[in-house]
Parts: sequence; structure tokens; C-alpha cells
Amino acid sequence: KGETLIDTVNNILSMKVDMVVMRHPNPGAAYFLSQHVDAKIINAGDGAHEHPTQALLDGYSIREKYGDLKGKKIIIVGDVIHSRVALSNIFCLQKMGAIVKVCGPLTLMPKYISSLGVDVITNLKDALEWCDVAMMLRIQLERQNIKYFPSIREYTLLYGLDKALLDSLSKKITIMHPGPINRGVEISSDVADSNQSIILNQVENGVAIRMAVLYLLAGRIDV
Repeated sequence: KGETLIDTVNNILSMKVDMVVMRHPNPGAAYFLSQHVDAKIINAGDGAHEHPTQALLDGYSIREKYGDLKGKKIIIVGDVIHSRVALSNIFCLQKMGAIVKVCGPLTLMPKYISSLGVDVITNLKDALEWCDVAMMLRIQLERQNIKYFPSIREYTLLYGLDKALLDSLSKKITIMHPGPINRGVEISSDVADSNQSIILNQVENGVAIRMAVLYLLAGRIDV
């Protein structure tokens, strides 16, 4: 209707709201809003930029599994260039002492990735043999206005994780996915539902982590 983001939120704040949880298609929208309104802003995803609470719950889920993230090897597989989850996880997991690399077609890797201290592995099996944890990402077709790879079928053949590949590895690894899952594309059902997957643990932990963020920003505890 033509109303600005600032006007929209100021109208909401007039109803005595203390915090705003916002998902927005434009990168940087949450930060922009935080500079222009008198309220606590929680970024629930801003375009293909960042998704901070997803990274927090992912980091917590890995810590819950292993006890510590220091030195743990995390591979993020798939559509990294369009993934707000990938960027936030790189920042968060590195901060917590993990070693992060990415895997996928070079067309799906952002040009700046090496500046973050992140290496690219283009062969999926090599990436899985290296890692302790594999975080699979879906192909975000809704954000793609050009062809980044020949077909979904070819992508799945090269970068889809199935049970045969998982069982062929020389060690047991942990499987993660931020959801939603495209079963049969980036991950097969028997992998997503296997005992090596902590995907549903991520969902469960997301409730506690986001409650903690709300509690913290409500000023209930000091940091």
C-alpha cells in the first residue's frame, strides 16, 4: 500500500510492543530498522543475507551432540550463495571454534567466500570424508533468476546425500539441515530419518534458543 517500513513498525510500537521479530526480503532491513525505531529488533531472516537465530540453534545442536565445537569440522553443502543460513553459520561456528568449509558447484558459491576464511570443496565425498558434521542446504529456486546448474537431476547426482554414500564413508558423521527439506534432491529420506541425523533436534532446540533470545532482549538477565 506504499507505507514505509519505519511507519509500519512505528504503528505497531504505538500498541506498546517491546520487541519486533522481522523477516524481510531485503538484506540489511533488520539493521536499518534498528537504527530508526526505538525497539529491540530480532532478525528472523533478511533476504539471502543472514538468519542469526538459526545459526545459534545450529551451534547449540552441535554442542549438544559433541560437548564442544572447538576443532569440529563442519561442511555446509549446497546453495551457499542464496543461503542466509550459511552466512550466519559461518560467522557463528567460527566464533565458537569450529572449522567451516563449504561444498557445492562453484556457481553456487559467493565470490567473497575465501575472504571469510572458508575453503571450497567441489567433490561431495571428499567433503564428507573431511567433516564431522554435514549441513545440507536446499536449492533455493525462488531466489534464482538464472541457471546455476544444468538440472535438478544433475545436481542430485553430484551433490545429493543418499544412504549409499553415507554408508561408504570411513567414519560416522552427523547430518543437519535447516529446513525445509527437499527429499530426494539434496538429501534422501533414509538419510534425513537416520540415526545420524539431528534435524528434528535442531527444530526442538530452536524453540529454546528463540525463547532465550526473547528473554535476553526483554532485559531479564545481565550479559
